[in-house]
Amino acid sequence: MSDFAVSSGMTWSEASRRAKPLVTRALELVARYPLGAFGLFVLGAFALAGVLAPWVAPYPYDQTNILRQLESPGWPHLLGTDNLGRDVLSRLIWGARVELLVGLGAIAIAATVAVVVGVPSGFYGGKVDLFVQRAVDVLQAFPGLVLLITIISMFQPGLYQVMVAIGIVLSPAAIRVVRAASLEISQRPYVESARAVGASDFRILVSYVLLNTFAPLMVTVTTLLGVAILLEASLSFLGYGVPPPQPSWGAMLGPDARRDMLRAPLLSVWPGLAIFLTVFSFNMLGDALRDALDPRLRNVRA
Repeated sequence: MSDFAVSSGMTWSEASRRAKPLVTRALELVARYPLGAFGLFVLGAFALAGVLAPWVAPYPYDQTNILRQLESPGWPHLLGTDNLGRDVLSRLIWGARVELLVGLGAIAIAATVAVVVGVPSGFYGGKVDLFVQRAVDVLQAFPGLVLLITIISMFQPGLYQVMVAIGIVLSPAAIRVVRAASLEISQRPYVESARAVGASDFRILVSYVLLNTFAPLMVTVTTLLGVAILLEASLSFLGYGVPPPQPSWGAMLGPDARRDMLRAPLLSVWPGLAIFLTVFSFNMLGDALRDALDPRLRNVRA
């Protein structure tokens, strides 16, 4: 009998029987949303590689070797080397850490702004809502990449500056989703009942409106994560992203890779494939979450 079974007062067979429904449920979800499961697996692999980069990367990301420039994939450089003899696989692994850190940080900023601005906007309506909507319209009137470059040009380029800039650019889309959810929830009967019994606006916002906006916000955030990584790659490709020597998938597609395209075409393939898989996985995971969290779509699939 295991320590868990002893501490919980269950025999091993009872613990196994209780665990089986969880395994069965997980397999059912995989069968129902195979693309979502694939996306979760790919993202988990990239996240694990990024977290464990100091231990799983074969070489330091900035280690150069002029004698091994532009080598084809083989041993000991499984994905080849770049124009400075740096190991491409190691830079991809370290780049995963940068991409996910920027993506998660930017989305955390966008989600926080969306909750702080969008929930009261939908709940109170009136002039507050009108002001918020016009401000969102102004931000969305600018092309996203132009607005990003403008914001970053005002500060010294760096990891956190890129994170904040992308978070600001993605905030309007998140605000619209949260505001729409807050507006719809604030008109439900149980909110009207809470008002009738004298509940304060703060209590209604926190206990009823805010909690019920998490599902649509979660779906939106998952999709926007892919957009955030794509924006970071675009900035790095143009030279406005994370400064070297920190590796970035977008920077790996930059001028050096374009110059050596004919001699080493795979230099552009590996980071491009990593960006594609990450963005595709976030989109598939977002679609699966939307289907799972929306009762109407769940009934249609059933």
